[in-house]
Amino acid sequence: MAEHQAEALIQPAAQAVTYGSYLKVHELLALQQPLTMPRQHDEMLFILIHQVYELWFKQILHEVGKATDAVETGQLMGFGRIANRISKIQAVLTSQVDILETMTPVDFNAFRDQLNPASGFQSFQFRVLEFRLGAKDPNYQRFHLHDPLARAALGEALAQPSLYDVFLRLLKRRGFAIPLAVTERDLTQPYVASAEVLAAIVQIYREPERYYDLYSTLESLMDLDEGLLLWRQRHVVMVQRMIGNRMGTGGSSGVKYLTMTLAKRFFPEIWDARNGLGDPRNEYGKDANPRSDEGQQDHG
Repeated sequence: MAEHQAEALIQPAAQAVTYGSYLKVHELLALQQPLTMPRQHDEMLFILIHQVYELWFKQILHEVGKATDAVETGQLMGFGRIANRISKIQAVLTSQVDILETMTPVDFNAFRDQLNPASGFQSFQFRVLEFRLGAKDPNYQRFHLHDPLARAALGEALAQPSLYDVFLRLLKRRGFAIPLAVTERDLTQPYVASAEVLAAIVQIYREPERYYDLYSTLESLMDLDEGLLLWRQRHVVMVQRMIGNRMGTGGSSGVKYLTMTLAKRFFPEIWDARNGLGDPRNEYGKDANPRSDEGQQDHG
């Protein structure tokens, strides 16, 4: 054993980069600071799980930035690879709920009241993610009036084109009849679904061989939207299991509010397109793209 250690381990110099210094392990391990007195055993788990959520949100935002650039430049194969990574992270987010559910309601309620008025509703990174995917709502900024860093991040995400905005502009460049009301809209306001966008998306679904890169992109976007929906659903059930129908710590209606968020869709026309498929009498998708096939292959 000692012989193997001698071969494998390097004695680092005093100022050398080490595993601990590179990852800031000591700083990281000092960030879990329970509030309860006397200490409640499960509070540590609760803190760790939610800190891990925030780290994964940071990584997803990192990936969404690159994904948006890929769509903007027409690099749809690269977008698909990034979207697949995000989907894998989303699966981890959902699976973490299983760990939270190892707490009993009694154990959770032993420290829950000390969290007031903190709430997951106040996660600015998750709200930035919603904005950058396309669900803009400037009203959420008011919950971060006393956090200048969060307010700045939200303001930046609100003003920039979302991933969906960039995708719809790409459809227009590819010759689909996307109206200026969509491509030149006020980016700070919630997106309003468009009949012309719906027609274009249905046409792509009806002719996947002709528009294969766009078809694949639509399915990747659907995967992202569905992944967030599944995480929300899993979270709602977990919260109901823990606190029933009690109010949330941040003042929301708790499970009632969380259930309402299940209706949220980031890419509404991609979902609505399912209504226009499989029925030959349906007019969705006809004349959505008046240009020639040559125009369709312009990836710019």
